[in-house]
Amino acid sequence: MESTEPILRIEDLSTHFAVQEGVVQAVVGLSYHVLKGETLGIVGESGCGKSVAALSILRLIPIPPGKIASGRIVFMGENLLELPMKRMRKVRGAQISMVFQDPMTSFNPVFTIGYQLSKVFMLHQKLSRKEARNRSIEILEACEIPSPERIMNEYPHQLSGGMRQRVMIAMALGCNPRVLIADEPTTALDVTIQAEILDLILRLKEQFGMAMILITHDLGIIANSAQRVVVMYAGEKVEEADVFSLFENPKHPYTIALMNSVPRLGKREKFLNEIEGVVPSPFRKIPGCKFAERCPEAMEQCRKERPRLRDIDKGHSVACHL
Repeated sequence: MESTEPILRIEDLSTHFAVQEGVVQAVVGLSYHVLKGETLGIVGESGCGKSVAALSILRLIPIPPGKIASGRIVFMGENLLELPMKRMRKVRGAQISMVFQDPMTSFNPVFTIGYQLSKVFMLHQKLSRKEARNRSIEILEACEIPSPERIMNEYPHQLSGGMRQRVMIAMALGCNPRVLIADEPTTALDVTIQAEILDLILRLKEQFGMAMILITHDLGIIANSAQRVVVMYAGEKVEEADVFSLFENPKHPYTIALMNSVPRLGKREKFLNEIEGVVPSPFRKIPGCKFAERCPEAMEQCRKERPRLRDIDKGHSVACHL
């Protein structure tokens, strides 16, 4: 059941990386909130900062070269950026969990699935080895994994991509977290398995009563799964709305271009519409709108003055001079 009370708030978050060429501004002044029980979709091109923002929530940014330069991440009244690391480890995995994009690189290849899954319950719920094993089998069954006892004794490389992703979901949901972050959870899978995995995540989300941040570049997934949507471009939020408003009446030129570039059933078009140009280099400091160089409606003001995020309707905000 959704609530009007945010369980998680990201306020003016900026995350930078210092590399040889200079400073990469991966996330700049990002703010959004997640309500209890809702699914918030975050959409944008690869490299727009979606995943970096998610890793910042869990404080998984490698320092150095990474650095959370500014902002607050408030979870159930606590600023996660101010917590000592010992306390943060109790939040990470137990109260906020994450399903990563590539399950193969998320598991330790030299330990069995059972060993890695049991460790979650031994660490966060202080269960004995035997209790943790029994709980692991239960959660594997809940994630519709056949022969869970056999899977417990296998290594990550012995499982298919879809099965590894199911195990990753089981690991993320094991401690009944309050918030689940799903970062492109179906990208590495074939189309038929994608639908199964997404359906499983959404059903378990309802069953466990969690809030969810669903990160993807697939607008179809957003349309079918989310209640609200944040559109990101070059590290910044450019539009936010409920899912119906966004798809019926997108306002930012980037959002409109994204939607026009998606093929639609029933429409016979010789060529897909593309967004001309390239995303600006993250090393460049751009005084105006970052999308101006690719925007067909850009004015002189767009190149000189950064647009502020403005409310144009109830719950619908956009950063555009137009």
